[in-house]
Amino acid sequence: MAPQIFLPISLLAIFAGLHIAHGGSIGVNYGRVANNLPSPAKVVNLLKSQRISRVKVYDTDPDVLTSLSGSGIKVTVDLPNELLRTAARKQSFATGWVERNVAKFYPDTRIEAIAVGNEVFVDPDNTTGFLVPAMKNVHKALVKFNLHSDIKVSSPVALSALQNSYPSSAGSFRPELIDPVFKPMLEFLRQTGSYLMVNAYPYFAYESNSDVISLDYALFRENPGVSDAGNGLRYFSLFDAQIDAVFAAMSAMKFDDIPVVVTETGWPSKGDGNEIGASVENAAAYNGNLVKRILTGAGTPLRPKAKLTVFLFALFNENRKDGPSSERNYGLFYPNGEKVYAVPFTAEDLKDYRDKQSPAVGDIGGGRVRVSNPNPNPNPVTGSGSGSVSGSGSWCVASDVGKDRLQMALDYACGEGGADCRQIQPGATCYDPNTVEAHASFAFNSYYQKTGRAAGSCYFGGAAHTVTQQPKFGRCDFPNGY
Repeated sequence: MAPQIFLPISLLAIFAGLHIAHGGSIGVNYGRVANNLPSPAKVVNLLKSQRISRVKVYDTDPDVLTSLSGSGIKVTVDLPNELLRTAARKQSFATGWVERNVAKFYPDTRIEAIAVGNEVFVDPDNTTGFLVPAMKNVHKALVKFNLHSDIKVSSPVALSALQNSYPSSAGSFRPELIDPVFKPMLEFLRQTGSYLMVNAYPYFAYESNSDVISLDYALFRENPGVSDAGNGLRYFSLFDAQIDAVFAAMSAMKFDDIPVVVTETGWPSKGDGNEIGASVENAAAYNGNLVKRILTGAGTPLRPKAKLTVFLFALFNENRKDGPSSERNYGLFYPNGEKVYAVPFTAEDLKDYRDKQSPAVGDIGGGRVRVSNPNPNPNPVTGSGSGSVSGSGSWCVASDVGKDRLQMALDYACGEGGADCRQIQPGATCYDPNTVEAHASFAFNSYYQKTGRAAGSCYFGGAAHTVTQQPKFGRCDFPNGY
């Protein structure tokens, strides 16, 4: 048995332990545009069996809300777009709606938020002008019933509300929406202690730009990352880049203090012939890796301490949805309750979660890079062929992401990663300096060199990066090949 350093536990074991308690939260969207779904009571039993603690619905169906009563599951309800006009114009209507659809069920049904409308800016009925007044009237109704401290009011925004989303640092809202909508809405969210709801789908960006966006970048897999010259950060997932574009747009308007909740995100398990990337394997990878990403507590590069709440779309495949085949195949479950694919929902589930890696890794110079052998190769690649990021003069070292994340990545590298960590044990040549950064750098480089400096092998969840000058920690020499 190879000797180990620090705590002899794997990265996944840490995921299920202390660090997981500081992570974000996972919920699901419970859509019902179908004629073959189980009863609400059976759906609640399914949610409980999977230990899903949050659910978002698209209306206030009394059977659904009654079934959720006493379950302990937190619920986000929706005031549909078609009611925005009346809710904005008549306080009495908003008050009556809250009384019938929220106050009547709370607190037995743990309603935590009201989504006023959904992606209103792309609503063909042009209800944009009624959004903020409706939100304010709904909040006034909550105040009347003394529920405003427990139930937040917001509205899901699609990424189409952004004028610019790439690079993330250039994120900005559409100019025609800033003064009439976003300024008053963000001010309302700040005053009420609420958050901005965002619907983000990396799948759409990948499907439309698969020639320049690598699949692994979209699926949270190992990849070299994409640099953002505007903020000096490096992105290793399209999801992060999209959310940081929203944060940047808010920051440009001086609303840095407002949290974001991702109210929809997902990946289709099936699509038409021209829907690139829609598959069971990719859907399983996206949702599984996203859950791992959120529950392990890592924020985004721009907001590293943000603890995101994310709602996966959707609970079921919905057979009556319009549009291409993908629209009917976002479900995590079939209507009979069987999983479309294995996906973790909790820290406990992460213990057994493994993503089946694809051979496509990363995006270099605008082109797709493929590794001829995606498994670790003991022979180094010294040229600049398809299996390497750079030539013979490159090393992998730790990034400044904090001791906790470095320790997790270090334990993974020396455990499941198979790095040679004998030289950083007590008494060995590279033990001093005895710091997490120095030990992690040695372990990361060991793994990087053993894989032949393959594209994406110097990543470790964003905790590592490559350098072209040989690192030096104390008397320790970093190898450049095995």
